[in-house]
Amino acid sequence: MKKKLKKELVQWAAIGGVFLVLFLTGLHTEVFGFLQGGILATGIITPDIEEQAEANATQADLNVPLLNSKGESLNMREFEGKVVFMNVWATWCAPCVAEMPGINNLYNDIQDENIEFVMLSVDDQFEKAVAFKTRKNFDFEVYRSAGNFPEMYQTSTIPTTYIIDAEGNLVLEHKGMANYHSDEFKNFLRKLM
Repeated sequence: MKKKLKKELVQWAAIGGVFLVLFLTGLHTEVFGFLQGGILATGIITPDIEEQAEANATQADLNVPLLNSKGESLNMREFEGKVVFMNVWATWCAPCVAEMPGINNLYNDIQDENIEFVMLSVDDQFEKAVAFKTRKNFDFEVYRSAGNFPEMYQTSTIPTTYIIDAEGNLVLEHKGMANYHSDEFKNFLRKLM
């Protein structure tokens, strides 16, 4: 009996040690993101395109000052007439990390079309987001807010994704992670042009 208890304590100590190392090294976000990415790969978590598109046809506020990873200032108004895929994320957010590979694949599939990706980091230190993008070899640009951020995009949930059609209407808001790399979602974006 004592031997069994001792064995269980050693096992729990080992598991606790692994979690402690992950948290102390900061790798827990990427590990949990990887695990959640496996869930996304099944395709069971997708945005509800039809329901959201009908419910959210409101005029989007495009007056969003941005700063990109190269230090260049721009305003989201520059994307008027294009479909905008805006994702609010952070490097410390495991669900954000989980959906990034799919978003990067989506970006690569439709980047030459009339669609802009605004991957908006809310990290306290923007350099972390830039380093994360570089380390992961993501092809999309990362941004941070460079001024007053419109109330309609302020969210307590990340990741949150907003889709704005070519006419400037906010047609989709999805809170939480999702798999955006699907033919259905690509067709949805293309129809918004």
